Parts: sequence; C-alpha cells; structure tokens
Amino acid sequence: MTASNHPKNGTFGISAALVTPFRDDFSVDLERMAAHARGLLADGCASITLFGTTGEGASLSMTERLKVQYALTSAGIAPDRMVAGVGGAAVGSVAEQALAALDTGIRTILVPPPYYFKGVSQKGLFGWYSALIGEIAGQSPRIILYHIPQVTAAPLSLELVRRLKDRFGELIVGVKDSAGDWPTTEAFLGERDLQVLVGDERQLAHAVRLGAAGAISGMANLFPARLAELVATGKDDPDLSGLVDAVVKLPVTPAVKALVGVMRNEKGWDRVRAPLDSTPAADIDRLRDVWQAMGRDKAA
Repeated sequence: MTASNHPKNGTFGISAALVTPFRDDFSVDLERMAAHARGLLADGCASITLFGTTGEGASLSMTERLKVQYALTSAGIAPDRMVAGVGGAAVGSVAEQALAALDTGIRTILVPPPYYFKGVSQKGLFGWYSALIGEIAGQSPRIILYHIPQVTAAPLSLELVRRLKDRFGELIVGVKDSAGDWPTTEAFLGERDLQVLVGDERQLAHAVRLGAAGAISGMANLFPARLAELVATGKDDPDLSGLVDAVVKLPVTPAVKALVGVMRNEKGWDRVRAPLDSTPAADIDRLRDVWQAMGRDKAA
C-alpha cells in the first residue's frame, strides 16, 4: 500500500466489536470481559468497541452499560482506546447513553439510526441525528455514523452522511459500513474527510487499498493480530474470508461468541441473551473445523 493510498483523515486501525460474556444467570461477566478486552488490545487492536451489534448492546440496560464502562476503566483500559456504541429510537435515551460514555472519558461514539419506525426519509434521519448531536455536542464527541440497514432498516445514504459532515464538521469523524454492499462502500470511500470503517472483513483489504481507515470488527475478537496486519498491509486473507463465509451463514453474534469459546477452550462464551439463541453444537463443530483448517499458527 503506497503512502498516497492511506486515508486522508488518519488511520483508525482495528477495533474489536467486543463480545459481552454472560455468567450462568446471564448477568454480565465483567471480569472476563475486561480480561478479554485487555488481551485484544495487547494483541493488535487499536481499540475496543463496547455495546455494538456483536456486543449485544441492544440487550444491555443503562445500569449495565455504566458497570461495564467502570469495570474496564478500573481494569486499566484507557478511555481513549474505547468506542461506545449507542442506540435506540428516542433521541433522549440515546443521548443519555452517549453522555454516560463521554462522562467516563470515552470520546468516540458509534451511532446507528433509529430502528423502530420503518420507511423513514433521509430528511427525517437528518433531523434525528441533528437533535441527538445538539444534546451531546457540548462534550465534543467524535461521532461515527453506523450504516447497518440489514438490522436497522434505515440506510444512511451518501447524501445524508455528506450533509451531516458538512453541518457538524469535526464532530462527525467517520462512517462504519456494515452493509456488505461494495458499491456503497466504494462511494463512502470517495469522501476523503471521513474515516471509512468496513464491517465486512472479506472486503477489508480491498477497502484499505482504496483508503479505508480500518474496521470495527466482530472477527477481531478472534484474530486481532491477523486483522491488524491486514489493515497495515492491505493484503487479502482468503482463509479468514472463508471463515467469515461460514460465520455469516449463521446468526452472526452467537456464532462469533461460540468461536471465542472454541479458540480459548473455555466454556460459557456461547451464552447469548434472549431473543438471540445460542449456536447449536453441530454448527459449532462445523465452525471449529473451518477454523482448524486455517492453521493454528495463523489463528493464534
């Protein structure tokens, strides 16, 4: 990757979309979560992202979010190495989540659009984001817009992202594109004053070669060093893409958590909160086979 291809707005690197481990009673296992986060940061992640899709953020209460943030900072993880995912339909509730993270010292906030009302216009989404930013702007957040229409049913158009960047300037630092639609990713990459973060690891190397700043990645829970190298070099990783192919054939969050347990040889990682279901044992076995075929030297 030549210097001219590096993103103009700096390199974000790899941020693990941190999974949330649960105890037998489905309370958050704060100690295990902090240890996992420390390990990922030591092994190549530039940061960790809390409460994202892979972290089951939509299933965590405000009180639990506060406990997680306190536990991780108390474990010595610097707030500037954390990103906080927020989400919901009501501006006030999302602002409360964001302000709680900002009060902890976390500056970077990942914000999907509201996902209850369907068929909303881009004008309506601009109004929603504008109201939210108005409530938190005084804390100088670094906002990453989250494009994941397969979950929210509210796509973020290039025009909307551009309008928000033009209106709010340095408060909008980037967009995370998890749609898996290459033409959309390529269009976002044309906006050189935004950090473009690619959610589909199979597209990441190509995107990096075109100027992507990195990724917020569920697979970084498994391969932090490998993904960090991919972002640094822009080289494709066919074996990793093959494992992603296997994971996305299943409900992704439970599958990633199950693989964490397989690779760490620890029980309990496969627990997910309702309404999600744990990955069936037969599917875990298939994922294990794909992982083992990659070669343990590469997966370590």
